[in-house]
Amino acid sequence: MSVPNLDTLEPPRVGATLQTLRQGQGLSLDELSRRAGVSKSMLSQIERNQANPTVAVVWRLANALRVDLSELLGGERPSAPAIEVVPAHGTPGMSSPDGLCKLRILGPIDLAGQFEWYELTVQPGGALESAAHEPGSREHLSVLSGALEVSAGQVTQKLKSGETARYAVDGPHAIRNHGKQPASALLVVLHP
Repeated sequence: MSVPNLDTLEPPRVGATLQTLRQGQGLSLDELSRRAGVSKSMLSQIERNQANPTVAVVWRLANALRVDLSELLGGERPSAPAIEVVPAHGTPGMSSPDGLCKLRILGPIDLAGQFEWYELTVQPGGALESAAHEPGSREHLSVLSGALEVSAGQVTQKLKSGETARYAVDGPHAIRNHGKQPASALLVVLHP
C-alpha cells in the first residue's frame, strides 16, 4: 500500500463551494455569519481561499447551510440549482439623494460592468442624472407605467407606458418624470 507524501498535500479548499452554497440559498455574508457564529471577515477570507477553516468552523458552516460536512470538504462545486430564486428582501437597491428615484438591482453581481438590469421607479419631479459611461455603452429603457423623458447627448425624447428607448450613454444622460404620477421602468445597461 502506498502512503501519500504529506508534504505535497494541501488541505481542501472550501471557498468556492461555500460561496456557491451560500449564494444558492440567497444568504448574505452577514446572515451566514449570524447563523454559523463565524465572523463575516473570516467567511470572506474562506470564500477567497485566503484562509482554511478548522474542522469546527466547517462543521458550524455545514450546519448553518444544512448540508453534509463532506459536501463542504469535498472541494467540488455543487451543481447550480435548476431555478435560483432571489427573495425580494435579497434584491439590493439604491436611491437618489432626494429619494425620488429608486433602482432595484435585478442582475447578478457577477455581470456588473458587462450587462446590468434594474427596476426603476421615478416619482413626479424626480430625475436620474448620470455621468458618461465608457465609450460604446448603451441603455435600454422600457416604461412599464407612467411617462418618462430621456435625454442623451443633445436629444430629448418623451416615452409613455409600453415604449422603449435605446440610446448611447458615453456622455451625460438623464431620465426624468415630469408627470403627476410615479413612473416605473426596466433599465438595461450594456457595456462594451
